[in-house]
Amino acid sequence: MLLKKNIKVGKVNFLFIAIFYLLLINNIFADTVTKSETIAELSILDKVSSKNTRIQVQIGKEFSFQNLNIKVLKCYNSKFDDDPEVTAYMQVKDISMNKNDKVFVFNDWTFASSPSIRPFDHPVYDVWLKRCYS
Repeated sequence: MLLKKNIKVGKVNFLFIAIFYLLLINNIFADTVTKSETIAELSILDKVSSKNTRIQVQIGKEFSFQNLNIKVLKCYNSKFDDDPEVTAYMQVKDISMNKNDKVFVFNDWTFASSPSIRPFDHPVYDVWLKRCYS
């Protein structure tokens, strides 16, 4: 009888210790996960008028600029201090084009430090990612 009581107490203690270590490990790894910011700052160049405009777009919300509908789905800042990298997943629609076969003019990741890796190719506008912040 005494042996069964000790086993129950041991199981309860083991359960509490296991939960404590799981929470501890979760807190350690939570800092290493990159967190998405809430606002992306973009620079838009109108190639016809040579006018440069800076806009702030909320992540997940669609923003209309002239003939473009811009939606930034994710935006991340790197944790490196010496050369920070800003990346964003962006979708751009041209509402003046009525082509049913092509929905997005741009639908990909973009990088602030090197926009030529994934170029935004439009005859009138250039869109560059500048920074992300909360």
